Amino acid sequence: MGHRRKDTRPRLALWMLVALGDAVLVLVSAGLSVLFALLAVVFLTVAGVAAWRLTRRGAAVRRERIPAPVTVPGVTRRRA
Repeated sequence: MGHRRKDTRPRLALWMLVALGDAVLVLVSAGLSVLFALLAVVFLTVAGVAAWRLTRRGAAVRRERIPAPVTVPGVTRRRA
């Protein structure tokens, strides 16, 4: 039929990139060096994604424990 599976994988959206850039600009305007502000924002983003994946990992493992259907090999008949 015409059923399409929806892609539900997380993606880095454009608004997230804009928000991260704004965070860097705010830190720079507060007096931090550009390199330090950029590294701090990247570090916090990576730590947040890692924490999110670790919390989601248990749910994914529990979902995969559903047993798969058992396949039975076909029976062949011999002709005499």
